Amino acid sequence: MKKVSLFTLIIFFAGIFQSCVNNNNPHHKGKNPHTSSKPDTTTHYPQEKHLKNVKQLTFGGDNAEAYFSFDDSMIVFQAKNPEWGAQCDQIYYFRFSDGDMKDTIPTILSEGLGRTTCSYFLPGDTTVLYASTRSGSDACPPEPKKRSDGKYVWPIYQDFDIYVANLKGEIVDTLVKNPGYDAEATVSPQGDKIVFTSDRSGDLELYICDIDGSNVHQVTNQLGYDGGAFFSPDGKQLVFRSSRPQTPEEIKEYKDLLKEGLVAPTEMEIYVCNVDGSNLRQVTHLGKANWAPFFAPDGKRIIFSSNHAGKRGFEFNLYMINVDGTGLERITYDHVFDAFPMFSYDGKKLIFSSNRNNGGTHNTNLFIADWVE
Repeated sequence: MKKVSLFTLIIFFAGIFQSCVNNNNPHHKGKNPHTSSKPDTTTHYPQEKHLKNVKQLTFGGDNAEAYFSFDDSMIVFQAKNPEWGAQCDQIYYFRFSDGDMKDTIPTILSEGLGRTTCSYFLPGDTTVLYASTRSGSDACPPEPKKRSDGKYVWPIYQDFDIYVANLKGEIVDTLVKNPGYDAEATVSPQGDKIVFTSDRSGDLELYICDIDGSNVHQVTNQLGYDGGAFFSPDGKQLVFRSSRPQTPEEIKEYKDLLKEGLVAPTEMEIYVCNVDGSNLRQVTHLGKANWAPFFAPDGKRIIFSSNHAGKRGFEFNLYMINVDGTGLERITYDHVFDAFPMFSYDGKKLIFSSNRNNGGTHNTNLFIADWVE
């Protein structure tokens, strides 16, 4: 899941696939990469036939990883917004009955302590789990310095543990605590299991535990970063992103970065397996960065974000593909960034993050739409 600001991600991919970031990069100038000098004000592109009644929910900052409550009446998400007092990612929740967040700051759950990520409602919709570095420090941890080799990396903060908070923001449990990185947790639709990513084995692997944090089992065991996992609607499968190094050079680079508490996410594909790790198979073979996967309500398709078709590296859009890797279909048509899709539990809504209609700024906002088959 998200490890750095979305602006950093966009700028990086512009550099990787377009050359170095420079004054010729229109996003670097604070404008979306359109031929017109006027900022784009589109919230719904005409090609987006699967989306209807698109509504913008946030209006500034970096907003991402919004996930529905079990009754679909709320979302929990992470945001970096100085106007809300969030200098690094913090966890908020929002009730749809409140309209949108244009004039109202949503309720913060993470208390402004440390850096947080990957929040998710637990059964009953009265508590939320999320990962935080708060055990290491109340302050936001530093982001990696620009590397001399120019490589873009995500930090794997060793202070990340997984906590449970009520809707007042009070910590009621430490769900997963282990020396090293524990984060990226999501909950089965059946409400009985949690999947998360950990480096406790010496590599970044997926783990399953019971809803109370007990009975932890390792799911994946191949070298490479496995993360951002979600359950299928029936709770029997997992979909996740993975960077699997193959050549001796790739393997050495991956291991060297991991020793520094870093991982490079520039080449990732989508994988599926059973919850016990069996029947593992690669779904996408598109190249570049394919990530943020989520099962469609029918459990037979996966929606995800990819820049594989972009002429500029930062052009991420949503795509859908069958679990067997066939039937690739483009879903969104933003010129910069669409990612982090999630379907509501009733299958009627899709929520996602996008750089559309940001007034030519670098803001990434939340959008919700009716899903049309």
